Amino acid sequence: MSENSIDRRKFLYGTGAVGVTGLAGCSGNGGDGGDGSDGSDGSDGSDGSDGSDGSDGSDGGSQDLTLRVGTSAGGTQDVGLAVERAVSQESDSLSYSTIESPGYIGTIRRMANNQFNAGITDNNSLSKALDETGAFSEQPVERIPQYGFYAFPYAIYIIARDGTGIETFDDLAGANVYPAEPGYSTRATTLDVWSQEPTADIYDQMNIQNMGVDSAPGAFEEGTIDASIAYGTPGVRYTGFVQEIASRTDIHYVEPTDALRESAESYPGAGFGTTSYDDWPIADTDIGTDEVFHWNLEVNYTFNPEANPDAVYELCRVVDEHNDTVNEGEAQFNDFESTADMLGSARENIPVHRGAVQYYRDNDAWDDSLTEGDSA
Repeated sequence: MSENSIDRRKFLYGTGAVGVTGLAGCSGNGGDGGDGSDGSDGSDGSDGSDGSDGSDGSDGGSQDLTLRVGTSAGGTQDVGLAVERAVSQESDSLSYSTIESPGYIGTIRRMANNQFNAGITDNNSLSKALDETGAFSEQPVERIPQYGFYAFPYAIYIIARDGTGIETFDDLAGANVYPAEPGYSTRATTLDVWSQEPTADIYDQMNIQNMGVDSAPGAFEEGTIDASIAYGTPGVRYTGFVQEIASRTDIHYVEPTDALRESAESYPGAGFGTTSYDDWPIADTDIGTDEVFHWNLEVNYTFNPEANPDAVYELCRVVDEHNDTVNEGEAQFNDFESTADMLGSARENIPVHRGAVQYYRDNDAWDDSLTEGDSA
């Protein structure tokens, strides 16, 4: 399903000036760096198990339509706050509150500890939680959030500094490559894609660079970084450090090989697609291509199994029927052309919350290849 998700978007561009140090008012330090992660994997010893926010995150009684939504700082929080405003304007029954949470993995851990009953996280992290791999291999969680609807993508591709001789993905062998700051979800997803069998030999030869996003533009300009990932939400904006690289250094697009396309298309934790560069330029820079191929970090609204199905149903209704209201608050949120587009990032291995399932069925949008999640 997810391979068509980017093509279906109505691209929105020119949503206002964005500073070079961050995306949507955030930077890589303390914010989400534009990728929904604050640089933490959620294992900083503050997993929310102490209930220090004053609530256990439960959904209350059957008539209590309350959703407490864990949301990373920065661009992801901007999306969450736009949805919260839409709910306050368009729903008479649902109580929605945004609770700041440390990154996508941290959100999954805090939902497992019942600190809140809903959260914004990504498919790659959800898949790893289900499979007990990656950050969840040594610290698995007993409760895993269920899918609700697609919030937005972070689309990722590769740029290189002019003069490096890097033209295609294969040329990255032996090069100094920056896949974003350690701990970022965009970095984790990128390295997961590159380490697939078709591209593993090239990945193994890269000199992966580890530094904060605030240091990357200078390192790129000085020549210590040869190539970097570029990412953001198509048609809306790029993360701040990518914009700064483009404003300070001559760059060009790195052409994907067939092997890279195969790796991106086969990796279960990411989506993929293409976007016209005219619809999504970096700081008005010509990078030498008409179209970019990208793999996608897919960001979703998710819900604990215990979350009141009527509350989940009502939130689905608001973001569907009043999608324009959410987009007016934050253009990064998906612009749904149909109810079925809300399932654009749904995966067969990730169960869908029963409240969302009912909404899709009532609107003839349910996909029978998906699985309805069990109630707690």
